[in-house]
Amino acid sequence: MSAPLRIATALLAGTALCAGCAGAGSAAPAPTPVSTAASGLAATTVAGAGPPPPAPAPAATRAAAPVVLLDPGHNGGNGGATTAINRKVPDGRGGTKACNTTGTSTDAGYAEHDFTWDLAQRVRAQLQAAGVTVVLTRPDDGGVGPCVDERGEAGAKSGAAAAVSLHADGAAAKARGFHIAYSDPPLNAAQSGPARTLATDLRDALQGGRFAPADYIGAQGLDGRDDLGGLNTAAVPTALVECANMRNPAEAELVSSPAGRDRYAKAITAGILAFLGR
Repeated sequence: MSAPLRIATALLAGTALCAGCAGAGSAAPAPTPVSTAASGLAATTVAGAGPPPPAPAPAATRAAAPVVLLDPGHNGGNGGATTAINRKVPDGRGGTKACNTTGTSTDAGYAEHDFTWDLAQRVRAQLQAAGVTVVLTRPDDGGVGPCVDERGEAGAKSGAAAAVSLHADGAAAKARGFHIAYSDPPLNAAQSGPARTLATDLRDALQGGRFAPADYIGAQGLDGRDDLGGLNTAAVPTALVECANMRNPAEAELVSSPAGRDRYAKAITAGILAFLGR
């Protein structure tokens, strides 16, 4: 599938640059420096130093930066706000479910919300370096929520071309591997094909990063789900990455290390960029 078709439903955002400087000449006044805030470039042209750099292309001819929503699972304050996170919200399929949960942790106490927050910062930095605009569903790791329906709706509200929710699982200790969840059966056009493509691109990138698909859930690293509110309420291509089983000793060691989290971030970033066609 071509990149334009994959992200045809997304809203893209761009920033216009200012026009270039006037040419230099002995009879002309000294050129006015270009604002670095407006152009992002330092003004280096001086009279007699040669012609100025060419003016930037008109804004209409420049490709706008795609927007990606990252949803770091859970939140650091959820454990102390049981009433708030247990209240019922729409599940996207006519029912309700809890607003959110506390998430899981390794046996040593490294919490899922810590892992997903750190991972989101790494993925965000790498996407931004590739020219992608990134929006997060929460501003820090000390708050409560947001609820799953709000997380699912955040992609469309931010104009995202894709949304990726970051998690880790808490299964039996012998279980291991990653899996990518997507809404199935689909509820709208974004879920019916693009979300599956996003999930597949993420799966392929994780395998390319030498991560093994889960041996206890899903099939070949993919898992269609109808019970996840954050996927059901999504109106843009959305997938949920369960990076590892935090109760498995080997995977717990991996997610707990900065080097391990950086490996996950690189693979997830590669999957997102593949979906965007970048």
